[in-house]
Amino acid sequence: MLTEEDIKKLIEVFATREEMKEIVADLVTKEEFSTLLTSLDAYAQKADTYFQEMVMLAHKVDRHEKWIQQLAEKLGIKLAY
Repeated sequence: MLTEEDIKKLIEVFATREEMKEIVADLVTKEEFSTLLTSLDAYAQKADTYFQEMVMLAHKVDRHEKWIQQLAEKLGIKLAY
């Protein structure tokens, strides 16, 4: 048999109906979550494109540096770094 003290302990542990309503009201809806995922996907795509462009630019700079070194050798110029 539950005593009054047991019932008080249970009331302290479990959320009330009003507390549950507040908790549920603060939850994100499926539509909000979907919008967030869409935004995240768009950002990820932009970041991926940016990183690919940076890799291409790095290769281009390496190629130019190689050409400059070759020109310097042909012209007898010593390049200092």
